[in-house]
Amino acid sequence: MDFLDFAFMQRALLAAVLVGITAPAIGIYLVQRRQALMGDGIGHVAMTGVGLGFLLSASPVWMATLTSVLGAVLMELIRWYGRTRGDIALAMLFYGGMAGGVMFINLAPGGSNANLTSYLFGSLSTVSESDVTAICLLAGFVVLVTLGLRRQLFAVSQDEEFARVTGLPVRALNLLTAVTAAVTVTVAMRVVGLLLVSALMVVPVAAAQQLSRSFAATFAIAVAIGVSVTIGGTITSYYQDVPPGATIVLLTIAAFMALTALAAPLARRRARAAAAGQPAGDPAECAIPAARATEGKVGV
Repeated sequence: MDFLDFAFMQRALLAAVLVGITAPAIGIYLVQRRQALMGDGIGHVAMTGVGLGFLLSASPVWMATLTSVLGAVLMELIRWYGRTRGDIALAMLFYGGMAGGVMFINLAPGGSNANLTSYLFGSLSTVSESDVTAICLLAGFVVLVTLGLRRQLFAVSQDEEFARVTGLPVRALNLLTAVTAAVTVTVAMRVVGLLLVSALMVVPVAAAQQLSRSFAATFAIAVAIGVSVTIGGTITSYYQDVPPGATIVLLTIAAFMALTALAAPLARRRARAAAAGQPAGDPAECAIPAARATEGKVGV
């Protein structure tokens, strides 16, 4: 535990825990909405904010937050009104964000592409006290939204038309989801990096779904996986001198593979148990599969 003697590691671990909580917390809604790669697109746009931060001598974290939120709102507007040309507009937005970040940071006094590295792939030693303050505030917003509005967000993520019929403000909730995803990207960029943050939003959720079909259980397991891999990746990065973002993502993928391997025999065991418990008079084709039986119990 000697790594706790260093202030930069204390800051990095706090940031890692917050990232491990927030990324899967919003990621579960993105996965339900089939927008798993939204975080990747927002990360491209956030690069412009980082570049502007260096150019204007402002906080790159807050500038990236502002830029990514504006980008997320624009992405939602394109999704609503873009129709057939929406994919082209999104492509221009994503790649324009990357190009803008590179351009602005090279125009900044003393700036170079090397300054982008810690934001693209994460860095332990560069997490400052001001970064931790910003990350804490932004993470608080993400947790407040994802837990406080979980029922509404879940309903919209499952079926927008049904949610609209029940009176929910579907467009406002979709916009809030996009903004929350944008905030999460900036929370994670100092630890995981802008180019890898989408993996931490999606893979823990996919891993948790191997064990549970209940929304609440999937949420809890995904967050537990997220916190475990971010802490493990941060500590491994300190001792082995390897990039923290890449280490965290590889650990996340390893967790997914392990849980997938574990889930297969568990599923077979449940199927055998369900078959054994079936009344003798019921024909096999009338039995409810175990997977379907749990789907009806999804709760928030």
